[in-house]
This record gives sequence, structure tokens and C-alpha cells, in this order.
Amino acid sequence: MIKRFSRRGILASGGAAGLVGAVGLAMTASPSSASSRSAQVNDAKILNGALYYEHQAIWAYQFAAGKLSNTEVGQAVLALAKRNLADHMAHRDVLASAVESLGGMPVAAESSYDLSSYIEQGEGNIDSDVNIAKLALALETDAAIAYISEVSQLKTPALISAGASIGSTESAHATAIRAAFVSLGVEIDYVPASFVSADTRPDWVLKV
Repeated sequence: MIKRFSRRGILASGGAAGLVGAVGLAMTASPSSASSRSAQVNDAKILNGALYYEHQAIWAYQFAAGKLSNTEVGQAVLALAKRNLADHMAHRDVLASAVESLGGMPVAAESSYDLSSYIEQGEGNIDSDVNIAKLALALETDAAIAYISEVSQLKTPALISAGASIGSTESAHATAIRAAFVSLGVEIDYVPASFVSADTRPDWVLKV
């Protein structure tokens, strides 16, 4: 069984992997690319942790989509959510194949996931279109940070190279969400910091 962590827990303990994936990852993750069985086990565990959070992201976007209004703002948020969701689905599929290639069993999606910590911290909610977008922003920011902390722990060079692309993808998701707020007249920077890290996280996330 995969041990579960909150995304905030990943930042603190480096436990489960952040989102790691790229086109072609399944091919580079073949057993022959690992230097040893221990390396394969290590990488499969990290990628399976990443897969767990891909499932969470997919669930969050699909759940939130049903809460958005039919207003212009709600439909704009929905369009952006669909684009981000498509990326997460692609990551999920590739990660599952990679885990299997390394001899592991891909973790299955759960029926629901607990995002209450974000709501309790005022980092989004599901009570309005704007707050749903803020929740998505917090999730994408933490995905990027978690990825950065975990990719260096992969033992297979090809996986590290392939995983390097996902950090920029997650940052791009966060930037796109911030850009949507700018288009709504909110005076914020598209990219609020030179780095995406635990230290700069408060600059990226928008409070309710």
C-alpha cells in the first residue's frame, strides 16, 4: 500500500513524489534502463507516489468542474481547467506505464480525495468560480514544488531527464491560472517570483 501524504506534507518531509512525467517516459522507464533492481524499486516507488497525486489532481478538476457556474467567468475557468486536466490525464497514463515497466503495480485512483487543508487555510474553496480557480492554483503550485523535491531522488538518468519537463508544465499551469485572474482585472504578476519553491509559495498562491 502506498503511504499517503498531504501535499503540504511532501514539502516538509519529501515523502511521496510530486508529479513526474513527460511524453516518452514509459519508453525511457524500461527495466533495462535501471542500473540495478534496487534502482528500479526506488524509481517505481517515486513514480507511483507521483501517480497517486495525478489521480488526485484529475479528481479535483473533475469535481470542481461540476461546481462552476454558467457565467462568463465560470466558463473561462472551465476551459482552463479542461486544458490542465488533459495534461494530468496524459501524465497519469504515462506514469502507470512507467511503473509497470519497472516491475511495479500502479496505484489505483480513489473515489475521492481530501482537499480540506487548502480550504481551511483560505487557499481556495468550491463556493465560487474565483475560489475554485484559487484552489486549482494552490494545487498546481504544490505540484511543481513537490516535483522539484522528488525528481532528484530518481536513480535512472533517463527518468530524471524526462521528469524535468513536468516541473515547467506545472509552473505553466499555475502561471496560466494567474493569467486568468489578470484578465479578470486582478492586479497581480503572471510570474510572481524567480523560482517556484516552498520559500516563494506564498507569492504564487492567492488567498480567498
